[in-house]
Amino acid sequence: MTGVLLLVAGVAGLTLHTWVNATRWLRRPADGPVEVAETVAVLLPLRDEAARVTPCLRALLAQRGVPDLRIMVLDDGSADGTADVVRAVAGADPRVTLLTGVAPPPGWLGKPHACHQLATRAGPAATVLAFVDADVVLTPYAVAAAVAELRAARVTLLSPYPRIVVATAADRLVQPLLQWLWLTFLPLRAMERSPRPSLAAAGGQFLVADRAGYDAAGGHAAVRARVLEDIELARAVKRSGGRIALADGSRLAACRMYDDWPQLRDGYTKSLWATFGHPGAAAAVLALLLLLYAAPPLIALVALAAGAPAVAALASLGYLLGAAGRAVSARATGGRWWPDALGHPVSVVVLGWLTLRSYHLRKRHRLSWRGRPVS
Repeated sequence: MTGVLLLVAGVAGLTLHTWVNATRWLRRPADGPVEVAETVAVLLPLRDEAARVTPCLRALLAQRGVPDLRIMVLDDGSADGTADVVRAVAGADPRVTLLTGVAPPPGWLGKPHACHQLATRAGPAATVLAFVDADVVLTPYAVAAAVAELRAARVTLLSPYPRIVVATAADRLVQPLLQWLWLTFLPLRAMERSPRPSLAAAGGQFLVADRAGYDAAGGHAAVRARVLEDIELARAVKRSGGRIALADGSRLAACRMYDDWPQLRDGYTKSLWATFGHPGAAAAVLALLLLLYAAPPLIALVALAAGAPAVAALASLGYLLGAAGRAVSARATGGRWWPDALGHPVSVVVLGWLTLRSYHLRKRHRLSWRGRPVS
């Protein structure tokens, strides 16, 4: 009974932290009409994105509130006609510049190198760089609102996390864990104030950076070999004396990251090893997550079968508290919370399996993404 009580207390404390982060510390940029006077360069790296770039690019062309907007697009060795799609959508719009990327040199991964090429070609007039992925669709004032929040927060790097669009059962199980993990375990206000690089988070789908601070941090050249280049860029900014912030970008952007289960599985597999670092640390974190969030419903069932209703009730409370934390996270970030939050224990188990798969394939040098090795 004492062990179950401690477990429930731990889950309750983490759920309370999720609620405090979501209701007090999570930044929420305005989603209405906003106007900024700065020159903003939106940087869009593309590799084999012919099937999904059209909504993204049309949304960029429809941006309002940024009179001096420049859109830099890099075709990063696509073999599916991505550049032709960009030309067809952009037409003769003078705001759009289409670049042809070169293969990453030794020591560089593909995404950092593509972003580096874009940043170096953005031109000195741009005081703000906004990195956008091809699977992100922005609302009309998204860029202006994000830049306004960047300046209001007085930070070097702002990560307005998009609303993650879920369509399949696998999406609904795994994708909400992204926001849940940092809302539950990351002290947002301390992250903004602390100069410690280890206390950093960011999402590469939509990143807005002060140009001078980005350059001072070394830009993407400083994270050239990093799988999680977004988080590492945030750490580089902190090391250079800059500040970072996370924001709820669900009213500014939507993102469908993966089309099916194989893409989702491989997308997480390529990077989870880098998220946790040393295998020992990963094992400890996963054991804790499984104990706190997967064990309670199992304990409740076993206790009920053993004729211990008090223990079963207490374990059930732990399960419901964990589901409540997942629901708070989803509601705070524009996600679907009902009935998905009830499957939170299964989500944690799937995360554990994906993490084990990530380390397994990395050990055998079989991790790749978009036809390029990542480790």
